[in-house]
Amino acid sequence: MTSRGAGTAFSRKNYRLSTAPEKSKVTGMGLYVPGESRTAVNRVSGPCLTRDQLPSSCNQVAEGRLGPSTVVLDHTSGFEGLLLVDDDLLGVIGHSNFGSIRATTCVYKGKWIYEVLISSQGLMQIGWCTLNCRFNQEEGVGDTPDSYAYDGNRVRKWNVTTTNYGKSWAAGDIVSCLIDLDEGTIAFCLNGISLGTAFDNITRGAGMAYFPAISLSFKESVAFNFGSRPLRYPLLEGYCPLQDPPVADLVKAHKLLGYLKNVIHIGIDVTEGKLVEKDTSMWQLQGEPTVLITLAHIFNYFSPLLCKVYLVEDVLMTFLLSILEQGGAVEAHPLIQQLLDLMWLLMEEYEVHECLKQLLTSLLRAYRFSPIIPDLGLQIHYLRLTIAVLKHEKSRKYLLSNVLFDVLRSVVFFYIKSPLRVEEAGLQELIPTTWWPNRFTKEGKESKEVKEESAEERLRRRAYERGCQRLKKRIEVVEGLQVQILKLLLNNKDRGGGEASRYIFLNKFRKFLQENASNRGNLTVLCPPEYMVCFLHRLIAALRFFWDGHKAKTPATVSSEEAYVPPQLFYNGKVDYFDLQRLGGLLSHLKKTLKDDLAAKANVVIDPAELQAVTMDDLDEDEESATSAAQSQRPSATLAIGGALARPGWLSSPTLGRANRFLSTAAVSLMNPRRPLGALEKIKVRTLSVEQRTEEDIEGSHGNEGLLLGKPPEEPDQPITENSLLEVLDGIIMMYNLSVHQQLGKMVGVSDDVNEYAMALKDTEEKISRCPKRRRDIHEELLKSQKVFSEKLNHLSRRLAWINVTIYSKEKMQDVYWLLQVCIRTIEHGDRTGSLFAFMPEFYLSVAMNSYSALKNYFSPVNSMEELPGYEETLMRLAAILAKHFADSRIVGTDIRDSLMQALASYVCYPHSLRAVERIPEEQRISMMKNLLAPYEQRPWAQTNWILVRLWRGCGFGYRYTRLPHLLKTKPEDASLPSLQKPCPSTLLQRHMADLLSSDRDLAPSFLNSVLNQLNWAFSEFIGMIQEIQQAAERLERNFVDSRQLKVCATCFDLSVSLLRVLEMTITLAPEIFLDWNRPSSELLLRRLAQLLNQVLNRVTAERNLFDRVVNLRLPGLESVDHYPILVAVTGILVRLLTFHGPLSLKEAERATAVLLADPCFQLRSIQYLLGHAEPSALAATAPATDKRHFSLHTYTDYISTEELVKVDKMLSHLSEESKQAAATTLPTSEEDLCPICYAHPISAIFRPCSHKSCKACINQHLMNNKDCFFCKATITGVDDFTKPASS
Repeated sequence: MTSRGAGTAFSRKNYRLSTAPEKSKVTGMGLYVPGESRTAVNRVSGPCLTRDQLPSSCNQVAEGRLGPSTVVLDHTSGFEGLLLVDDDLLGVIGHSNFGSIRATTCVYKGKWIYEVLISSQGLMQIGWCTLNCRFNQEEGVGDTPDSYAYDGNRVRKWNVTTTNYGKSWAAGDIVSCLIDLDEGTIAFCLNGISLGTAFDNITRGAGMAYFPAISLSFKESVAFNFGSRPLRYPLLEGYCPLQDPPVADLVKAHKLLGYLKNVIHIGIDVTEGKLVEKDTSMWQLQGEPTVLITLAHIFNYFSPLLCKVYLVEDVLMTFLLSILEQGGAVEAHPLIQQLLDLMWLLMEEYEVHECLKQLLTSLLRAYRFSPIIPDLGLQIHYLRLTIAVLKHEKSRKYLLSNVLFDVLRSVVFFYIKSPLRVEEAGLQELIPTTWWPNRFTKEGKESKEVKEESAEERLRRRAYERGCQRLKKRIEVVEGLQVQILKLLLNNKDRGGGEASRYIFLNKFRKFLQENASNRGNLTVLCPPEYMVCFLHRLIAALRFFWDGHKAKTPATVSSEEAYVPPQLFYNGKVDYFDLQRLGGLLSHLKKTLKDDLAAKANVVIDPAELQAVTMDDLDEDEESATSAAQSQRPSATLAIGGALARPGWLSSPTLGRANRFLSTAAVSLMNPRRPLGALEKIKVRTLSVEQRTEEDIEGSHGNEGLLLGKPPEEPDQPITENSLLEVLDGIIMMYNLSVHQQLGKMVGVSDDVNEYAMALKDTEEKISRCPKRRRDIHEELLKSQKVFSEKLNHLSRRLAWINVTIYSKEKMQDVYWLLQVCIRTIEHGDRTGSLFAFMPEFYLSVAMNSYSALKNYFSPVNSMEELPGYEETLMRLAAILAKHFADSRIVGTDIRDSLMQALASYVCYPHSLRAVERIPEEQRISMMKNLLAPYEQRPWAQTNWILVRLWRGCGFGYRYTRLPHLLKTKPEDASLPSLQKPCPSTLLQRHMADLLSSDRDLAPSFLNSVLNQLNWAFSEFIGMIQEIQQAAERLERNFVDSRQLKVCATCFDLSVSLLRVLEMTITLAPEIFLDWNRPSSELLLRRLAQLLNQVLNRVTAERNLFDRVVNLRLPGLESVDHYPILVAVTGILVRLLTFHGPLSLKEAERATAVLLADPCFQLRSIQYLLGHAEPSALAATAPATDKRHFSLHTYTDYISTEELVKVDKMLSHLSEESKQAAATTLPTSEEDLCPICYAHPISAIFRPCSHKSCKACINQHLMNNKDCFFCKATITGVDDFTKPASS
C-alpha cells in the first residue's frame, strides 16, 4: 500500500456525528445515557472536549498570516543552493556549502511559533526572513538585513552581525522559533526552555512579512513542524502554530474517544438489567452483541479520523500511553491488544494500515526527540507502547512488511542518545561526585604502575563509580526494552495468517544492509554509525537468546559460545552479499574459475546461462536503468530523483518521508549514481531474490538444506542452529564492518579529552604551588585557569560515564569479543575448504582484525581484555590466522592483504600478542618467517621489513630505545602507537630466521639482494630530497617546503634505518651468508654491503655537510631525521663484521676488513667520526666555533653499553692499523688495468664466449638481472678468473 500522507482523501461515504435522537436508537447501551447514568459515565471517562474547551490560542481566526493553510517548505522557488527535501516537504538535508530554504507561508501580525527537530548538530542558522532577502552559498539566514537566526552549533545569534546567544544544540533537540510582531521581538527555545529574547525592534510595517527559514551546510539535516502535528512544546500563551490544528476533527475525535472509553468502562449486568463499572484492564472483545454494535457505530465515525497524523498523535497515542501509565509489565495491559483487534475488525484495511503507520511514526519521533531525564522515563514510556503494539501479531507483521524498514528508520528505537548538556540530563544529581585519572607518564599516557591513592582520591573514585552504577542500572532498563522489541521481530512461531515475523525481518534486514553497503557515499541512505552501534548490541542479545533457546530444545546443536557461520553460505547463492568483495576477487570470476571445485567438493553446479549473464557487458543494463529511472520521475517544478534515492533519507526527516526531491539552483542533478539501487537485483546471479525467499528456502525441509546447501566434506555433521539465525549472525558481522568499528574509535575522543584536561589541571596546580606570593596577578590567572579546567573535567567525566555505560561497558566488550571469536571460528572452518575459501567475503577477516583492535585500544582502561574468558587461546588463534593468511595466494585483494600485514606488524609490537605468535604451531611459524623473507620486489615490502625490525629491536647495537634520544623532550602525538612500544624481541622467531637463511641457499641471496636494492633506493631518494629542502631553505625569499615532501623525506630516512637494522639482524644471525665464500653469492653480497655502508657514512659524517645542515633546521615533519639512528645502525653492522670474537673467526673478520678497505669510497675519518674524532684539518678550520658539539657514541651511555663502546674502539684501532698496512702494500694500478665499468677495482673476470673483461663485483651484480654482455650484448655462458700476465 502506498501512503499519500496525512491528508489523504479516502473513497468512502462522509461520516457525521449522529444527532441525539439517532443515538437513542441504540438499545441496551447507548452512546448517550440520560440522567444519572450519563453523569456516571462522564465521571469514569472524563469530560469530552468541545471547540470552546480547546486552547484559546488555537481557537482564533488565522489573522496576520498569508499563504496556504498547509504549511510546507517552498520547494518551487524559495530555496538557494543544493538541497534534498523529503516527500512530506518538511524534512531537508543540505547538499552544498550553505543552502537555504524558506516556508510557503509568511506572517505579518500576531504571535507565531514553529518547531525544528534537529537531526544533526552541525552548522545551521534557523529563524525568519522576508521575501526580499537574497541568499547565496556564503550568506544565509541571519547574514542579510531583515533576516534573523539562531545558530546552536556556534552558540550565536545572527542579524548581519553576530553575538553570543543561547546554548549549544545536539541531535535529538527541538528548537522552538517564536516571533511577536505586535511587540517586534524574536525569541528561541531549546527543548521547551526559553533562551530569552534574541532580537527586538525588528522591522515591521507595510510590505514586511516574515517566513520561517533555514540555512544549513553540507550533510546537516532537520525536520520542521509548522503545526501539522501537535507542537512538542506549545509553551507560551497567545502564540499560534503557523498551521491551524484541525479543531473540528479534534472535537469529534475526543468525543468519540470518550464514547469508546464508556464502552470499555461500563458493562451490562444481564441478571440485574443495569450498567455496572468494569475493570478496563481485563476488557475483552467478546460477549454482548449490543457492545459490538455500539463499537461498530463508534468506529464508523472514528475510523476516518484515525488516518490523520495530528489526531493519531494527539488522541490515539495519548490514550494508549495512558493505559500503560498504571505501571507493571506490558503483558499486564491486554487492553491494547484488544483495541488493536477491534481496529482490525471494525476499520477498513487501508485505514488500519494508515493508522498504524502514523502511530509508529509518532512513537518513533517522540522517542527520538524526548529530552533525557535522570530516570529515562520518557524513553521507557514510548518503548513500552511500541512493545505493546508489536505484540499484536497482525499489526506486527504489517508494520514489518511495510513500515518499519520501508518508511521509518526503525533502528532509531534501539539508539540511546548521549546527552551533550549533562546538567539538563540530570547527571549532576545522578553522579554528584566526579573523578578522573591523574597519574600520567612523561609521554602523557595514564600510568599503569600501581601507586598509592590518597584517602580523598579513593573516596572520590568510589563515589564516582557508585554514580556510574546507578546510571548503568537505568540505562539497562531501556536496553532491555529495546531487546524485547527485537525478540518480537525475530519471533518464528507466529505463523498464523502467513509467514513468521522472523523471515519478514530477515528480508528487510538484508535490504537494510544492502543500502548501507552499496551507498557508502550517499549520506541520505546510510544509517548513522551511532545508531548502528546500539542496534548491533541489541541484535546480538536477541540473537543469543534465540540461539541458546534452540540449543536447550535441541541439545545436539552448537551453543552460542561456539557459534560460527558455515562456509557454504558464501558460495551457494542463498545469501546475497551484493557487490561486496570476496577474498578471491569478484564473485563472477570465482564462479568461472572455481566451478569445478564447487561441483567436486560441494556438489554445487552453476548454470552456464547464469555464468553468461554474469559476464555480459554492463552497458545495456546501465541504459535500461537510466530509462527506468527517468520513467519513474514525477513531474515537478524542481529536479526530482526517482530511482536514485529510493530509500528514506536518514539525516532528514527524523522519522518519515523519503528524501527524493533534489532541489538545485543550478538545475543539474549531481545525485544519479552509476547504477540505481533498483537495478542491483537484475545483475545478480541468484536463484531467488531476497523478496522471493520463503521460510522453506531459508530453513529447509524434507531433504532441502535451505541456507546450508552444498556442505563441503570438511564440515562436521553436527547441526549448528536454525538457519535463519545464521543469516542474522552474518548480518551482524557485516554491520560491524560497515560502520560500528569506526564509531567505537570515534567515541574514544571523549576519554582522550578527559586525559588532556586532567594533565592541564595537574600542570596548573603545580604552577600554583610554585608561584611566588608577590605575583598575585599571575596567581589569580592561574586560579581562573584551574577553575575552568575543573568545570570542564566535571562536565566531561559525567559525559564519559554515560559513554562508558552505553558503548564501552563490560557487556558491550563481551559482545565485541564474541564477534571476534565467531569470526575466528568462521575463518578456520572456511580455511579447511581449500580453494573454496576464496568465496568468503573480505569483511570477515576485517572484522576479526578490527574487533581485536577495538578490544585492545578502545575499551581500556575501563575494562581489560585480559579478563575475558579464553583470552590467551583467542589471541593465539588470531595470530595463527594472521601468520597464515598475510601471504595466502587465495587472497587477491591488495587492501585486505595490506590490512593483514599491518595487523601482523602491530601484533609483534606488544609482548602479550608476540608471545601468542610464538605459541602457534612450529610449522606455521616457520612458514610465516619464510614468507617474510621472500624477495622485496613485486610486493609491498615496508610492512614486512617493519615486522623483521620489531623482532630484532632490543637486540641490535644501541637499539634498546623506545623513542629516539633527541625526541624525549617532545610529547608524542599518540603514546599508544605500535612504534612507541618498548622493545620486545623474539629469539624464537630469530632462530627460525637464522635456520632458514642458513639452510636455504637460494632464499638468502634473493632476500638480501632485494634488501640491498631497496636500501640503495631509499637512501638515494632521501639524499635527493634533502638537497631540494636545503636549496629551498637557502633562498632569500620567504618560501615554504611542502609538508608532504617533508613526510616522504622522513619516511625514506626511516626506511633506510630499518633496512640497515634488518641487515644487522641477518649478519648477526647468519654471518656465513656474507663471509663464507664457498657460497656462490657471498663475496658479491659483502662487496655490495660495504659499498652501501661507505656511501651512508660518507654522506652523514662529512664536516658541514648537507645532512648536518638539514638536521639543524629542525623542520616540523623531519623530527625523526638525526645522526643517532642511522649511525648506530651502520655501526652495528660494522662491529658484527669486523670483530672476530664470538661467531666470527679471525679469517672471516680479515676477509670483511679487506673488502671494506678495498672499496674506493672507504674513508677512515667516517669511522673516527663515530667516536667524536675529527681530522686535524677539520679541527683547525672550525677552531673559532669551539662551542659546536661533535657527534660521539660516548655521549649516549644511556643507550649504548660500555661493552658495545669497547667493541667500537677495538674496531677503529683495527681499521686504522689495517688501512695503514694496505696503503703501504698497495701498488699503483694503471688506468688500463682498472675495470672499465666501475673504475674502482682491477680487472678480475673474463666473460665467455666474447672475452670481454671487468671486475668480479660488476659482472656478478650484472648477471643477477641480465645475461647479456656489457659491451657486445652477446649471451654470457660463463665467467672465468682473469690474472694479468707477468710479462705485460
